[in-house]
Amino acid sequence: MVNLGILISGRGSNMKAILSAVKAGKIKNVKPSIVVSNNPNAPGLRVASERFKIPIKVVPSNATKGWDYDQRIVSVLSEHGVTPESGLICLAGFMRIISPEFVRLYKRRIMNIHPGLLPSFAGLHAQKQAIEYGVKVTGCTVHFVDEGVDSGPIILQKAVDVFDWDSEETLSSRILKQEHKLYPRTVKLFVEGKIEVKGRKVFIQN
Repeated sequence: MVNLGILISGRGSNMKAILSAVKAGKIKNVKPSIVVSNNPNAPGLRVASERFKIPIKVVPSNATKGWDYDQRIVSVLSEHGVTPESGLICLAGFMRIISPEFVRLYKRRIMNIHPGLLPSFAGLHAQKQAIEYGVKVTGCTVHFVDEGVDSGPIILQKAVDVFDWDSEETLSSRILKQEHKLYPRTVKLFVEGKIEVKGRKVFIQN
């Protein structure tokens, strides 16, 4: 059994997609154990607690940064069984940079989803970057978190066409629909032990 912790800062739409897949029985042998937010007003907290009956915890930053802050997150995760041995952490719109110490502690057990086809358009406003650059195809990427920004090993990607009339909002909306499919699928692969990492390459077992 994999104990799942989800970190959010806002509405938590990808969190909702993952929890919905678990509730529907599409992902087995996983226990959604805790949803943590740095934002006490994150709408996703209410969704987690009321709709999915998942424990929630707010860990405000209080101006603390890096490992000083992340140690508090790790303490909450550990209390709910999300350990480096049996846990999986999904970042779902968590608007903080994870410290190197946190990454090393949970090596290959922290995932993130990014609204672009990495390594292109890393960082913030990936959809806007794609439109301004003039690409014809972008998409979304689920990757393991490493000590860089959006630079960890890529697990799954999904392409999305960019149209001439697209705005940042319309493109973001289409990408988000694919994110909601891709993230639960990736969690399922992890829980089933079908992901293998060799260097930077991720291999998916059939």
